[in-house]
Amino acid sequence: MHARFIRSSAIWLCWSVISVAGARPPVDVNFPSNPPASSAVNVVYDNFLGISFELSSFNTLWGESNTTIPPAILNYLHNIRSRLADSSPLRIRVGGNSMDESTYLADQSQMLTFPNPDAPSNNIPTNFGPKLWEVLNAVQKKVGGMTFLVGLSMREDLPSWGEGNVIEVAEAAYKALGSSLDGFLLGNEPDLYSGHGNIPGYNISLYINDVGTILDGLRNTPSGNLIQSPLVGGPTVCCGWNLTDVIHAGLGDMNYKYYSMQHYPTHICGGENEKNTNISYFLDHSNLDTFVSWNKEGINLAKATGVPMLLTEMNTVSCGGSNISNTFAASLWVIDAALKHAASNFSAVYLHTREYDVRYNLFDPPSAPQDLKNLNISSNATSNRPGWRTGSPYYAELVLAETLSASGSVVVDLNLNASETVSGASVAAYGVYDDGGSARGKLVLFNFADDAGQNETFRIPGGLKSTAEVRYLLAPSVRERTDISWAGQTVGAVGDLQGEQVTAQVDCWDGCEVQVPGPGLAVVWVGDDNIWTGNSTLPDFVVNGVGRMGVDARHVLVVFSVLWIILV
Repeated sequence: MHARFIRSSAIWLCWSVISVAGARPPVDVNFPSNPPASSAVNVVYDNFLGISFELSSFNTLWGESNTTIPPAILNYLHNIRSRLADSSPLRIRVGGNSMDESTYLADQSQMLTFPNPDAPSNNIPTNFGPKLWEVLNAVQKKVGGMTFLVGLSMREDLPSWGEGNVIEVAEAAYKALGSSLDGFLLGNEPDLYSGHGNIPGYNISLYINDVGTILDGLRNTPSGNLIQSPLVGGPTVCCGWNLTDVIHAGLGDMNYKYYSMQHYPTHICGGENEKNTNISYFLDHSNLDTFVSWNKEGINLAKATGVPMLLTEMNTVSCGGSNISNTFAASLWVIDAALKHAASNFSAVYLHTREYDVRYNLFDPPSAPQDLKNLNISSNATSNRPGWRTGSPYYAELVLAETLSASGSVVVDLNLNASETVSGASVAAYGVYDDGGSARGKLVLFNFADDAGQNETFRIPGGLKSTAEVRYLLAPSVRERTDISWAGQTVGAVGDLQGEQVTAQVDCWDGCEVQVPGPGLAVVWVGDDNIWTGNSTLPDFVVNGVGRMGVDARHVLVVFSVLWIILV
């Protein structure tokens, strides 16, 4: 972080909770004692926001073997995992177009190989072997508990799905990942198979037939019945099919563990245009209602039938992002969108990241693979160096992990200043009810104004907590790409959090005012949930050795320091 912004962050954290002369009129925050009955039915947890990884990115991001795992990826993941309860594994999806265009080769020694060097970047055919499972397990051992959603390819029109490679993948993952296997996702955006020319004429009826064949195969593998307990999710539609139609066509009778879909507000598949480069769209809270309501009927049907609804892939602009995807505006939007989904009957959201230099990525290695036209050439040397770039959406993972509770949270859009429907509103707020929705826990306050002088003061009602605690997500402007901080910290060159963790406090029993700079976000703790403190950067002996660091690495370092003093 630049020294300039360290100073400005410190100033804000010291006096932003105090009303100042000349400030805009305060915005009254109404935080009812109980959530609406319609909201109380959807309880989410601290691991609500997971990460979706494109299969073709694993060799550069996670390393090519369990001995070449980049230290940076361990820190990036541990920063999130350490903020979660022991009972809340970090959610990881292994999927994307490259997974749906993949072949599993049990005798392949490399983690990944790429048979078509001329493939378009949005659709990279990938062969993968058992090394993938080894690396997933090795990273989990160092970082802490994870659960994995593994994609199963349905894109190729094989004569018999039950005898295809998909069963071999499922059996291998089932054996290798054990209890860390959260489920299988059958297919990736099957509603695009026909339009993209993968399977001409593909429709919901053919899809349901294929799913039935796959499920029969999963019940009758050489290792036995893999789905005796529900383990399958889908349909992972994105664009064309109606989720309700798919459920009624037969999916509702197939004992699915999850229903899933993926969705972006816009795309750049045909190049930049006014819509996909419009930063103001992502700063307008009212746009989220339309975005989140896609397939609303099917989402509510899933809730009514007790099947958890997952958004298995989300980010700002599909097909690789645009010039706004790595800005602070994207940080704010991802948090806003994630909370809106939590308030709209979703059980989890997965933020998507891909191969090197995709603009919406959460993180990138310091340089490109040696030959972008031949990804089979090792890129591990560059990935193991410092100099990683942190994408602005990554900060949303830290904020959500701290904001939602391991005891279960109900999230409610408080419709501040009619921001749900009024276009151009500069503020928004969510109420987070903890303890399964029974107690007011936190407030999340947004100031979308791109003006350092446009500070918003939020007036919080009394009777909540004698001393409220406040943390800020800050940047100099909505177009900032690197100078971003959460609780006074920014992410360094190896995924390490730099700077002192700062939490402001304000007397609030009789009510209080919290000021949020433009642009910025504040999370205000007004309940009994503990605020996370500690150092989530892993020390060298964990990164390069064995074992997992606990929640606060400083505790271990203190113990070693004391032992050293005693010994000398």
